[in-house]
Amino acid sequence: MSQRLGELLVRQKRISLEQLREAQRAQQKENVTLNYALAKMGYMSDNDIAEFLAQQYRVQSVDLKHKIIPPEVARLVSAEVCSRHRIIPFERNGQHLSVAMMDPSNLHAIDDVKFLTGLQIEPYVASESSILAAIDRAFQAPEISYADIMDGFDEDEIDFEAEDEDDNLVDLERASEDAPVVRLCNAILLNAIKKNASDIHVEPYEKTFRVRYRVDGVLQEEMFPPPKLRNAIASRLKIMASLDIAERRLPQDGRIKLKLGKGREMDFRVSCLPTLWGEKIVLRLLDKSNLQLDMTKLGFEEKSLKDFKDSIYQPYGMVLVTGPTGSGKTTTLYSALSELNQPGTNISTAEDPVEFNLEGINQVQMHDDIGLNFAAALRSFLRQDPDIIMVGEIRDFETAEIAVKAALTGHLVLSTLHTNDAPSTVTRLLNMGVEPFLVTASLNAVVAQRLARKICSECRVEVETEYQALLDVGFTEAQAKEVKTYQGAGCDTCGGTGYKGRIALYEVMPFGDRLKELVLQGCSSAELKAEMMKLGIKTLRQSGLTKVAEGVTTIEEVVRVTAADSF
Repeated sequence: MSQRLGELLVRQKRISLEQLREAQRAQQKENVTLNYALAKMGYMSDNDIAEFLAQQYRVQSVDLKHKIIPPEVARLVSAEVCSRHRIIPFERNGQHLSVAMMDPSNLHAIDDVKFLTGLQIEPYVASESSILAAIDRAFQAPEISYADIMDGFDEDEIDFEAEDEDDNLVDLERASEDAPVVRLCNAILLNAIKKNASDIHVEPYEKTFRVRYRVDGVLQEEMFPPPKLRNAIASRLKIMASLDIAERRLPQDGRIKLKLGKGREMDFRVSCLPTLWGEKIVLRLLDKSNLQLDMTKLGFEEKSLKDFKDSIYQPYGMVLVTGPTGSGKTTTLYSALSELNQPGTNISTAEDPVEFNLEGINQVQMHDDIGLNFAAALRSFLRQDPDIIMVGEIRDFETAEIAVKAALTGHLVLSTLHTNDAPSTVTRLLNMGVEPFLVTASLNAVVAQRLARKICSECRVEVETEYQALLDVGFTEAQAKEVKTYQGAGCDTCGGTGYKGRIALYEVMPFGDRLKELVLQGCSSAELKAEMMKLGIKTLRQSGLTKVAEGVTTIEEVVRVTAADSF
């Protein structure tokens, strides 16, 4: 189908021959369909391809996004057949079965469904992404409720592997004696995956025991297990993470790797902290399948993306990404590394911890207890003939000094800092002890970022916002007169919150000559910010307001994650 589709698109001048060849190369490299490659590269959208095929083959198209598919219809064909052929039955009328297909010319798929169901098949065209989403909805496992945990949980659904497993330390038989505790811990992890949570908080208090999930950046209470289970649950999670269950006085860090079937794996980064009433355990979910490495889809505005790309394509210098924990700094850095990762480039990273494994990049895990810290790793990297170096975080003068020297000697250095905005990053480096002339000579750009929740696309509605309120958050008078604001009404898709997914807000400050002069003159971060705005560089708040005007997020979200631009 790929060859026919490509020929048709070029013949109809929907794409150029060069674009087709680029998409075919991406298709072979990433082992995806041509539809996916064309959509990912921005040459055509999924829906445009579906409409094109519908016209070419003279069949109807169907929008599955808003269609409720009866489970008994969808499951007339197995999930394996649906996934293999990229199809989904969506409607039955007597002996006729309507089937959404990515490729209406796939007679083999039509014959398979006809043989399996004994029905007459009526093909419809739908986009690949909508078919895959419909398959997930139709065949996903039912939600696990807290009331069901102690009865009928299928433990074969989940298994775990301990990294560096040591039988002398982990007695799995003893840990599995209390079946309800095992089922409860499994259910806590599985539910978090199903709800797309980024973190799990297991928290003991004097009279209560609470489990919370962080979904789209906001904590939500999930369940309240019996307080008497607090130690048993903590021990079970620590065993799964290969931690010392006898040590309850000191913090510990570990990792759990879950195997979820169909080749999918999920990593949990585990942190145990002794509190007054027991151990609080926080698990960070690391799902490589959801890692977005295409920087065009992260949330950059057009100018910000150009400035960021210009800075990382410099032959040397330093690019810093700043923001609080959980603001998406790692994803931005990984997307930059993915963009720069070529066979002719040597890339080394020092991370604490290594969150995702990236093919073709040399990643080093820090171990402070044996002296392997960021500074030590950086020194070693410089003896390894590097082109690009990523340092997880610049925490002290020693690391900053080596990073600056590396940036001044022909290397591109990427790293992070914990500051509130881009201009204050310069002040932070100066406070660490880095000389102003070294900062101006080494720094290419600073990127500050935050994550804001996106309005749920299923229940988005336009709302009225007072003119003065728009002015108060930072819109100009002209913008306030024209801007339309939206919010989510709440639906099953978003769990009634009105939000689904997150988008990044960016403040990209290229370190040009004018800003360098101000630093050498000893100007404050407020003066740098004022000059940055005069140069037309968008602040975090302005980036957020752009997303509001585009209908992507709400004013409340922008106010929650960004500070006002006041001087």
